[in-house]
Amino acid sequence: MKKNILIVEDNENTLNALQKEIQKYEGIGAFIASNYRDAIKLLRKERNNIHFAIIDLTLPDANEKQIVALTNSHHLPSIIFTGTSDAKMRDLVFNKEVIDYVLKENRKSVAYAIKRAYQFLKQHQRTLLIVDDSQLYRMAIKNAIAPLSITVMEAENGAEALKMIQNEANNISIAITDFNMPVMDGMELTMKIRALYNRDEFAVIAASTMDDREIIKKFLKIGINDFIFKPFENDEVLVKVQSALEVLDLFQETKDLANKDFLTGAYNRRYFFDVGDAIFAKNKRKKLPIAVAMIDIDHFKRINDIYGHDAGDFALKTVIEVLKDSLRKSDLFARFGGEEFALLLEEITCEDVQKVLEKIRSTFEAQRIVFDDATFSYTVSIGLAFGNFKTLEEALNLSDRALYQAKNNGRNQTVLNQSPNHPHGINVRLMSSEAGCVKEVF
Repeated sequence: MKKNILIVEDNENTLNALQKEIQKYEGIGAFIASNYRDAIKLLRKERNNIHFAIIDLTLPDANEKQIVALTNSHHLPSIIFTGTSDAKMRDLVFNKEVIDYVLKENRKSVAYAIKRAYQFLKQHQRTLLIVDDSQLYRMAIKNAIAPLSITVMEAENGAEALKMIQNEANNISIAITDFNMPVMDGMELTMKIRALYNRDEFAVIAASTMDDREIIKKFLKIGINDFIFKPFENDEVLVKVQSALEVLDLFQETKDLANKDFLTGAYNRRYFFDVGDAIFAKNKRKKLPIAVAMIDIDHFKRINDIYGHDAGDFALKTVIEVLKDSLRKSDLFARFGGEEFALLLEEITCEDVQKVLEKIRSTFEAQRIVFDDATFSYTVSIGLAFGNFKTLEEALNLSDRALYQAKNNGRNQTVLNQSPNHPHGINVRLMSSEAGCVKEVF
């Protein structure tokens, strides 16, 4: 789900810089208000679609207290983007009325403000599990981390917690666990968590009393990320949870640098082969067909030449949005380089994959891209290989040949190249306006 930031800023240059910085991040957008009155209108209309705010305090129609009170009244986490720093700013953060403030100094300030918002939104998607047999302590921890706006779940013992963690639908990535609990204590729970996840995948914070320092040493040996002593201060819990989340994000960013394309955020060629080979091997053992497609933007060079490379980069990012909206979560896609993308789909029929690709092709044909002052459109050509293949490379080669055929046929179409190992035993061409598997040998 796309996350949107409300930007309240009356300086046009600053506003443009913030908007351009947002475009660098996958999955976030912006609503713009140049004054207090417009901010009120947007929050009334789009409240369910706004998840964060970056606010200027010097607005033409409101004072600093009014704009902060507005975002707080909508329970909207906010960053102040300001030209001055004084005790008032620090008090707002200390009193948890805003999560941070950033000084308007240079381009780096803009980059930091958006990155801070992005990190907060990513953390909000995580779930924290509090494991303690004391309802009083669970409530105390929950209140302490309330400013993070993170999803919180609770368990009374380690056994209950483990079941919740093993349920992937809960999306739990951090736990605060007490030591002394019935059924399963925190030590055993931590050991079982570490059998499932490394410290860079799942954070564990142990909680114990000051008298249990030896217990903390044992916890550290089996792989906790941090610890807190009971009784605790709210700020201590908040800081340690926030630090653990930031470390998890840092590890994820490191993995993304290796596995994802920097520009679009899509998986890269290396990741496609690493994961694709495993998917291919599984389906080959079961003797099930797979679908591999190559998608290429038509006349991409013209976009760069006419509208500039920034517009070309933006066009590439729209490919990712269309693919995410059109494909299943289990489908694999990656940017192979330039304007070319690869797809791998399993557990799908020949007819259904063609319907999916036709939907993708027609979406590109119909959409209009708005970038800065320019409005333009583009189409894509698609080559599809479907069937039982000897190797993933064979499937990619066949889909690449089909893509070449689509380009030669006039672009803006899908061509199917069926595997010679498929039961039908023939190659098939599918034009974009046709339905079903057309039996035309080429």
